[in-house]
Amino acid sequence: MFAPRLVLAAALSAALASPLMSGTAAAETTLRVGLAEDPDILDPTLARSYVGRIVFAAICDKLFDIDENLKIVPQLATSYEVSSDGKEVLIKLRPGVLFHDGEKLDAEAAKFSLERHLTMKGSFRRGEISPIDKIEVVDPLAIKLVLKAPYSPLVAQLTDRSGMMVSPKAAREMGDKFGTHPVCAGPYKFVERVAQQRIVVEKFANYWDKANVHIDKIVYQPIEDATVRLANLRSGNLDIIERMLATDLDSVKKDGKLKLASGLELGYVGITMNLLNGDRSKTPFLQNAKVRQAFDLAIDRQAIVQVVFAGEFVAGNQWVSPQNSMYQQSMPVPKRDVAAAKKLLAESGVKLPVTVEMMVPNAADSRQVAEVIQSMVKEVGIEVKIRVTEFATALTAANKGDFETFLIGWSGRPDPDGNLFGFIACKAPFNDGHYCDAEVEKLLAQQRSVNDPAARKKIFEQIAAKTLKEGPIYYIYHRRLFFPYSPKLEGFKAMPDGMIRVVGLKLAP
Repeated sequence: MFAPRLVLAAALSAALASPLMSGTAAAETTLRVGLAEDPDILDPTLARSYVGRIVFAAICDKLFDIDENLKIVPQLATSYEVSSDGKEVLIKLRPGVLFHDGEKLDAEAAKFSLERHLTMKGSFRRGEISPIDKIEVVDPLAIKLVLKAPYSPLVAQLTDRSGMMVSPKAAREMGDKFGTHPVCAGPYKFVERVAQQRIVVEKFANYWDKANVHIDKIVYQPIEDATVRLANLRSGNLDIIERMLATDLDSVKKDGKLKLASGLELGYVGITMNLLNGDRSKTPFLQNAKVRQAFDLAIDRQAIVQVVFAGEFVAGNQWVSPQNSMYQQSMPVPKRDVAAAKKLLAESGVKLPVTVEMMVPNAADSRQVAEVIQSMVKEVGIEVKIRVTEFATALTAANKGDFETFLIGWSGRPDPDGNLFGFIACKAPFNDGHYCDAEVEKLLAQQRSVNDPAARKKIFEQIAAKTLKEGPIYYIYHRRLFFPYSPKLEGFKAMPDGMIRVVGLKLAP
C-alpha cells in the first residue's frame, strides 16, 4: 500500500546522501525531516502555516526566541528596554550578523524588515505588530520602536515570524517572489524547493553561532499520511517526523529503534465560522446564532479526545488550554447537551435538517474528527458535509471566503494575544470569517495595553463571555505534539511552540 511513497523517499534519500566525490563530501550529514503538510510561501511576512514555521526555524532567525520554559531569550537582538510609559522599546542588535547573501544585519536592515511586516500587501504580520507607530535607527546596532499605545505582547510577538529579519537587498530585488528563494540570517540557507516533495537547506558558513551548527544539510519532506510518515521513519528514510498520530504512541514507545519527545501545544484546534466573508456566509446555519450554539452543544469534546486521540490530547473551549494561567475557569469545557441543542434549534425557526459544509485539511486525524462531529450533530438535526482539502489550498480558500466552516489548528504563541487578536479582531489577517464586534474590539485593544496578569485575565474573561457564545470560533481541543526520531539524532527536545530547532543538533553516521 505504501510502497510507492517509500520507494520515492528511499530514492530521494539515496540521491541526497550519495557523495559527489571522495573525501570530505562523503562525510556530509543530512537531517531528513518528515512534515505533515507542504508549507505555504516561505516568506515570513506572507506565511501562515505551522509547517512553514518549522522550516523558518532553520533559515530565518528572529530578534528574540523562547526557551523550554517560555522565557524570552535573545537571538538576533541582545537586549531590550521598555520606557516607563510603555510606548518606546529600545532593541540592541547582535554585532557581526550576516544575511545569507553576505549583507550585514544592522539597524537599517532591522528597520526594513519590521516596516516590511507592517506595510507589505498581504502581510499576515501586520496585525501582530500593528501598535508600532514608527521605527527609529538609534545607532548602527540599535533601533527604537515607538508605539501608538503600550503593547504588552510586543516582544513575545518578536519571538516568531514578526521578529524574523530578511535581507533588504534580496527582498527589494525579488519583491513578492521573495518566498521562492528566502534570504535570512539563520543557521541554514535555502537551496531548493520542489512542491509537495522537498525543501532543501544547507549550513550557512558565516552564521553568527556557527560553532553550534553540526549538521550539513536538512531536507524537509511533506508526507500528509501520518502512517506513511512513521513508516518512512522506521525504515530509516527519515530521521524525525512531526505530528505523529496519538494512536501510534504505544507502538513507538515499545519500539527500541526510536526515541520520542512530546509536549502540549500552545495553540488549539477549532472550527472557524464564516460569519460575514462573502456569499458563502449567507446560510441559515451561519446567520442564526442559535443554530451555531446548538452545533456547539451537540459536540462532545471529551469523546473526540478519547476516540480519535486515545485520551492523549486535552479537550478545550478557549484559545488557551485549561492548563494555561489565562484560562477562564468560570467557563469550563461544556458537556454535550443534546436536549438543549434541540431546544435552540426549535427556537431558531430554521427548517430541519439544516446543512453546513465543513472544510477539513487532508490529514487522517482531521478527517476522523470531522466524521465524529458529523455523527454527533446529526443527532440534533444538523447535516455536515465534509470537504477534504489540501492544507495550503484550504488556507487560501478560507482567506477568500470560499468556505462555510473550517476545522483548523493554530500552533499557538507564548502570549495569549497571539492566539486571539489575529482571529477575531475586525479586519485582522487571520479573521477568515470576518467576525467584528465593537465591544470585543475595544477589549482586545485594552488587554494589549495592560501588563498586570490578573487585570489582563479579567479582560480576557469579558472577551470569552461574549465570543464563546457568539461563536466566531468554536475551540475543540489542544494537541499533544509527538516527535518520534532516530537514536542517531542527538540533542533534540520538544519545545512549547512545537518548532524543530536545529542549532545544537548532531547526527551520528
